[in-house]
Order: sequence, then C-alpha cells, then structure tokens
Amino acid sequence: MIRVRIIRARGSTPREEGAEMMVGRDTVTGTIGGGQLEYLAIDRARMMLAKGETQARMDVPLGPDIGQCCGGRVELALDRARATVPVPGPAILIFGAGHVGRALARALLPLPFSPRLIDQRAAELSLAAPGVPTTLTPLPEAELRAAPPGAAVVIVTHDHALDFLLGVEALARPDAPYIGMVGSRTKRATFDRFARSHGADPARLVCPIAAGFPRDKRPEVIAAFTAAEIAARLLTHAPAPALHAP
Repeated sequence: MIRVRIIRARGSTPREEGAEMMVGRDTVTGTIGGGQLEYLAIDRARMMLAKGETQARMDVPLGPDIGQCCGGRVELALDRARATVPVPGPAILIFGAGHVGRALARALLPLPFSPRLIDQRAAELSLAAPGVPTTLTPLPEAELRAAPPGAAVVIVTHDHALDFLLGVEALARPDAPYIGMVGSRTKRATFDRFARSHGADPARLVCPIAAGFPRDKRPEVIAAFTAAEIAARLLTHAPAPALHAP
C-alpha cells in the first residue's frame, strides 16, 4: 500500500497537515479531502505500486486547473507502507445500554473515537449494533475507575441512583474531558446536592446532555446531538488521528 500524507497546507484546504489515507491497488482507506486532489493522489499512488516506487512528492494548487475552488495549496508525501493500523481514538464509556445508550454508541462508531457500552443487563447489551464493543459487569463503577486516561463518560442508565453513583465516580477523574448525564433540570439540581454531599464538585457535569440543541426525545435524535456535543469537546484541542504502518 501507499501512504499519502499532507505535509504542508497553505491557504484554504479541505484537510489539515498530517491527514493521511492509504491506497492499495483496489482499496482506499481514509481521506485527504476528496475531490480532484484525492483522485490525483490515488492515481499517483497506484502508479507507484505498478512501478515499484517507494517514495514520491506532489505539490498541488487547489484551483481551476484541477477543478477545485479551495484556493489553497497542499504538498503531499507518498511512501510505501506494509499495512495500516488506525490509531485508537479517545475512549468514550457509555454507561447504560438502553435505547439512548445503544443509539449513541451507534452514532459514535464511525467517528474517530472508541465507544464502549457498559451495562449490568446482558439482554440490553445483546441488542447493541454490530461492531460496538460491550462490557457486561455487575460493578460498572469499577470500569470507570479503570478507564484509560482522557476517557469521556456518558451516563444513561435505567436507574437514577446508579446514575448518581457513576456521576460522583466520574467527577473524581480530573482527566475526563467530558462527563454527561441524561436527565432534566430537576434531576440536575438533585444530583448537584447529592454530589456536594459526597465531596464532589458537580460543575463539570453536562446534564441534561445535548441541552444546547433543539429538544427532541427520540433516542436517535438525542444520540446525534450528544455525539456532536462530545465531538466538539474532544476534538477542539485534539490533533487529528492518523493511520500508521506497524
């Protein structure tokens, strides 16, 4: 395979420096922005494969000559790679595999994150979409304590008492960039009192989740808005994940 990587981006460009894609003889993984730029890069990469080349460079102005109107310019580095391994995105622990939890995991799966559904109920976990990692455990709070650094937390269980327990545990993790809980303003006020009584500062909690979006109680809509909320929080200061050869 050939790795195509943006090594310099000037002006208006569809992707940032460091963006990558992997090109095989009949496959493409990832994207450097689409359009004619990507078509040109794919053609050049496949020419390299056909000729046995190992390295190449491209300097492409994104103007009318190639049918793009971005107006910027990108420099591409192309090199041979043996295989591709996606760098895992930030972990997102979703506590509760009910309608909202399952919908949220499904919405997050194609994004550059690593969602995981956690529940005490095997029947609910069995309904998760294909490809969604799941964890069946009688002690979900233990999963939170063992979460990797920088993991985001979403609490959407079927039990308010469990929500509150997990909320306090999540607030004990100063490295969690996002802690969200499904609920209402009344639930938020009740949780705030509960958290303070247990020595936790509830200020970091997002509750209700997706409150800044139009109100809609359909699980799929809540999931879409919450996925956008989480993405905005996690990607604001995070570098774009890339593909690497092992």
